[in-house]
Amino acid sequence: MPDQVSNQEKMEKIPKSQQEKHMVFNKEMMPHIDSMYNFAFKLTLSEYDAKDLVQETYLKAFRFIDSFEQGTNAKAWLFKIMKNNFINDFRKKSKQPAQIDYHEVESVYNSEDIDENITIDLRTESVQDLIGDEISNAINSLATDFRMVIILCDLEGFTYEEMAKILDIPVGTVRSRLHRARFILKQKLKLYAESLGYKSIDEDEEIIDL
Repeated sequence: MPDQVSNQEKMEKIPKSQQEKHMVFNKEMMPHIDSMYNFAFKLTLSEYDAKDLVQETYLKAFRFIDSFEQGTNAKAWLFKIMKNNFINDFRKKSKQPAQIDYHEVESVYNSEDIDENITIDLRTESVQDLIGDEISNAINSLATDFRMVIILCDLEGFTYEEMAKILDIPVGTVRSRLHRARFILKQKLKLYAESLGYKSIDEDEEIIDL
C-alpha cells in the first residue's frame, strides 16, 4: 500500500505536457474570458488597461496551470490571479486610490450584527430593472476595494467563501465589507431611485424600498 501511494503521488507531481496544458487551459479558462474582461474593466475603468490586465492574467494562468486543480472553480481561480495582478501592478501604475483602512469599518459593521435588509442587493429583480448608466457610474465611483466586493458578489455571483479565497480575507470581513459597500452604493442611488418612483420608507431610516 505505501508503495502504491508513493507511486500515485509521483504520478500527480509529473508536470503536464504542453498539449495537456493547452487542453486544460482551453477547456477551463477560455470560457470565462468575457467575465474576466468585464471584471478588468470595472477595476481599471479603462479599455486599454482592461485588455492588458486580461492578457497578463491569462499569461500567468497558463504559466501556473499545473497548480490548478481540475474540477474546482476555474473562474474563481482566474479572478484571484487578476485581483493580485491588479493590486500588485496596475493599481500602482494608475491613479486608483490606496486600499481602505478597514479598522473603523470592521468595528462598526461586525459580521455577526449585519442586517442585510438595509442595503441594496444588486441581484434582486427589482434592482436588476434599474441597472443602467446611473448604477454603473455609482459602482465605478466606489473605492476600489468596495467596488471589488460588489462586482464579485452582486454582479458575478460568487459566494462569501469564494470571495474570501479570491480576496485573501476572512468570510466575516467579506460580509462586513460588502455590507458597507452596499450601504454607500444605496446612498449614491437614493436620488436616482426616487426619480423613478421608488420612495424611501422613512427619511430617518437607512432603508430604501427597491
